[in-house]
Amino acid sequence: MMKIKNLKIHGKTFLAPLAGITNLPFRRLVKECGCAVVCSEMVSAKGIFYNSKNTVTLMTSREDERPLSVQLFGSEPQSMAQAAAFVENMGVADIIDINFGCSVKKVVKQGAGVALMKEPKTSEAILRAVRKATDLPLTIKIRSGWDRSGLQAFALANIAQDAGVDAIAIHPRTAAQGFKGHANWDHIQQLKQTLSIPVIGNGDINSVEDAARMFSQTNCDAVMVGRAAMSNPYLLSQIEDYVNRGSYKTPEPRDIFRKMERLIELYVAYFGETHAYRMLRGRLAWFVKGLPGCSAVRRDLARIETSGQALELIRAYETPMGINAD
Repeated sequence: MMKIKNLKIHGKTFLAPLAGITNLPFRRLVKECGCAVVCSEMVSAKGIFYNSKNTVTLMTSREDERPLSVQLFGSEPQSMAQAAAFVENMGVADIIDINFGCSVKKVVKQGAGVALMKEPKTSEAILRAVRKATDLPLTIKIRSGWDRSGLQAFALANIAQDAGVDAIAIHPRTAAQGFKGHANWDHIQQLKQTLSIPVIGNGDINSVEDAARMFSQTNCDAVMVGRAAMSNPYLLSQIEDYVNRGSYKTPEPRDIFRKMERLIELYVAYFGETHAYRMLRGRLAWFVKGLPGCSAVRRDLARIETSGQALELIRAYETPMGINAD
């Protein structure tokens, strides 16, 4: 069993933090599908400091999604430490994660995210300040850095381990790559060989077979899945099944449709009808990608005006497939 500090992790899968995606309803759905650990969207340390309502909302949680990792971003040791203490006092987080990997311009301009990988002294100051401020398990998520060598990742990882960080997730693409090109899994393997704390591999896991290759190639302790979980929330449980039993089941269309309905239920309960259906216009389309005749239903889902209309579309779409709703 994997442990991050004193926290026992019952599984080998982590849901990656995704801005605008890994909100409470989506996290609960993925957790219901068998993911071991889910993560919040990025939370601004300054937003917490200024008591931003929107920022605090990002940390809304439910017991059924635990363990929950809350990811913070910022560039100032003091505000990051204060934010970590605030999160711990809220009692919602089981892990605090610090973002060293976001390459979005507005984050980088603040000196946060992957920008910190150019600033080892500031990074160390942040890590030591946060470690002093909280007793929760502390993790970081990094990239390879600003060039393909991975040297910045290795340097930061060693700084982090020395500062008391309990695990590291690495997405081995450079800052310039964003999500383009290929992730260099050799960097995951090299970190695993170097560090004594758990290493979580991330990047280019789109199937169970990808996860199996990453485990085999890198010897990482767990895998982190992001964008692929948007279209197949079952992927994480499939990976867990393969790790534990050497086999897994592919979800039937019936299973997918039921999860679409569940997501509607969760979104409406959390966001309210109007906000929910507007957000669901894009999100529901993820689930049917690749199914027969999906183009038309994806187009129709993008135009829904109510959650009830979405449910009608789902049920109308599955009927020609010979599937009866439960």
